[in-house]
Amino acid sequence: MSLRIVYMGTPDFAVAGLQAIHESEHEIVGVVTVADKPSGRGQKVRMSPVKTYAESQGLKVLQPLKLRDEGFLEELQALQADLFVVVAFRMLPEVVWQMPPLGTINLHGSLLPNYRGAAPIHWAVINGDKETGVSTFFIQKEIDTGAVLLREAIQIGANETTGSLHDRMMKLGAETIVQTLRMIESGEYEAIDQDELIKNEGQSHAPKLFKENTQINWSKTAQEVHNFVRGLNPFPSAWTTDGEKHFKIHLGRPTAAPSINSKPGKLRVQEGSIQIACSDYWFQVDEIQLEGKKRMPSRDLINGLQEDQRRTFEAIAFE
Repeated sequence: MSLRIVYMGTPDFAVAGLQAIHESEHEIVGVVTVADKPSGRGQKVRMSPVKTYAESQGLKVLQPLKLRDEGFLEELQALQADLFVVVAFRMLPEVVWQMPPLGTINLHGSLLPNYRGAAPIHWAVINGDKETGVSTFFIQKEIDTGAVLLREAIQIGANETTGSLHDRMMKLGAETIVQTLRMIESGEYEAIDQDELIKNEGQSHAPKLFKENTQINWSKTAQEVHNFVRGLNPFPSAWTTDGEKHFKIHLGRPTAAPSINSKPGKLRVQEGSIQIACSDYWFQVDEIQLEGKKRMPSRDLINGLQEDQRRTFEAIAFE
């Protein structure tokens, strides 16, 4: 028996799950995604990645401006779906997630109840975790709190960025969704209350990323700075300032050179590379982006400086 599915999602991360369901035994009866909107310099109207894939496969697409709109709700009800599947979409009103007889499930980019919130992949890397994963769960009123159906773990590389981990988790998430659908279809599953998981495992959080919480704190250890930088790569990027200009740090690594006698944030040029003092060791910057410029290897930046520019640059101390 196959399930009738309405799929809801927007970005690239959600496309893999949609494709996996479409290629499975289940039937996609509708796809709900964000409305088209202008973007870029030319303000060209662009479709979401989920809509682009859905239309290429001839799937029915719904793009409501308001999820409580009566016309949308009637159209959604008319699809007679058994189950809704949500991946990287908006928060749903209760009238929507309670509609299908088998409920509404969500894919989250962490091992719930860890990293509830908007940026679970980023924070797992920022915190230096060695493992994260994906979870499927039934949606309830409070965001990311529903009973967990399935959790699948994935290892985080010591120098892995959020970007590369995101791409690996996208594939794992698609496989986990299809496996979850088969569990629901068979009726052979146990939904685990997250409160019980919190009692046994504890909990961490994944708040939204803003300018205020993406600034590098050079008073931390070089390893903590390394985790922070790779956790914000490729977006929104870790940044620092000398009090006047902003610099984005895209890639780097701790050195074995102690920085005990240097104030955290002090910059030096060592063997053609930029190094910045942390609380214990120097952090070597491999890719940097000056305000208003493109990102570049730090070695290229150093090699392009005139002697007077180099002296000025070496006098920088980051806050």
